[in-house]
Amino acid sequence: MADFFQDGPVATLHRLGSPDPDRLEAALETFSGRTPIALALPCHAREIGTVALSRIISELKGVAYISDVVVGVDGADRAAWLQARRQFAELPGRVHLLWNDGPRIQRLLRDLESAGFDPGPPGKGRNLWLCFGQVLAATPAGVVAVQDCDIINYTREMLARLCFPVAHPKLGFDFCKGYSARFTDRLNGRVMRLLFTPLVRALQSTLDEREFPGFLDSFRYPLSGEVSVRRDLLGRIRVPSDWGVEAGMLAEISRLCSPRSICQVDIADSYDHKHQELSARNPRKGLNKMAGDIALRIFRTLASRGVKLDEGIFDTLLATYMRNASDVMRFHAADAEINQLDHDRHAEDVAVQTFARSIRRASAAYLADPLHDPMIASWDRIETERPGFATALADAVRRDGTGRLQK
Repeated sequence: MADFFQDGPVATLHRLGSPDPDRLEAALETFSGRTPIALALPCHAREIGTVALSRIISELKGVAYISDVVVGVDGADRAAWLQARRQFAELPGRVHLLWNDGPRIQRLLRDLESAGFDPGPPGKGRNLWLCFGQVLAATPAGVVAVQDCDIINYTREMLARLCFPVAHPKLGFDFCKGYSARFTDRLNGRVMRLLFTPLVRALQSTLDEREFPGFLDSFRYPLSGEVSVRRDLLGRIRVPSDWGVEAGMLAEISRLCSPRSICQVDIADSYDHKHQELSARNPRKGLNKMAGDIALRIFRTLASRGVKLDEGIFDTLLATYMRNASDVMRFHAADAEINQLDHDRHAEDVAVQTFARSIRRASAAYLADPLHDPMIASWDRIETERPGFATALADAVRRDGTGRLQK
């Protein structure tokens, strides 16, 4: 049975009873007549042609309240780019396809870097930042939803529930984070369960500053890639270029918004997507790298809020994390047992040990260079210093999208 418990400063919108997606979509069509709604899809070339993306596109074909779909395509050569154009051409409405590795956008990124604005390396953060720029320059959207392109069990209801809290003119929310239970025949979400939650709670135990860790802990799935946000925030948000993008966006939202204007919504009974390898022996790949980037993003955010972080604090933090993670592993083992799910306690322990090393590396990286902060400048700042850059991006997107498709 679903719960209706409210905890912390962030409002939780639960999934209760038997939701009616048709009613939500009808309401969203009404809302979108006054405030257009766009959908941003950060996508990698590896996802083009997959069953997951095909299902997402099939579901989106029937969505009438989205005015524009902005798709950022990373890692695509010309053949993959043409394949992406063919696949996303099936969507109704205005589709903006960004060839992030194409010569036009690459030229713009080099120009930006030469002007002193580092757009960061390729990755989801930069992809999302480019999508935001295209939304601002080329769409009338007042509300923007973001969803990942690897959701295996995607339904239109996920998007409707994600958009509704921000699009509704009377609810008063500026930002919404989607969440859902992540399980199949086993518990998924290892980085969330075994790194993020025990680390955030260790920070609350270790530091005098508890506001930001408490804010993060208010979210049921803070690492979710599904969000909706009002347009005026897009120009002010700085986006990390690495795997810390979700934690970094929450840090920006906590800085820019009143807690009363932030919510989270249960978007589905369950959520399944592409699962990354742990890569326990390679800190530059998989969940190992992701964990390090997330931890470092949290550390840099705390430092920017006046928290002093030194070697002694990091040692205490790591010890507290290990204690918390041990408790969390026991809780999840019990949860899996009562629900008759497969559960590999040894694999969970390996993940925790890997994440502990990730935290240690993140601590060392912070101490080695406390002032380094790989956040891409906000679009408002870019437009102040480089007027017309967003318009140039939109022109590049238009030109990339008008070439003849190969059969």
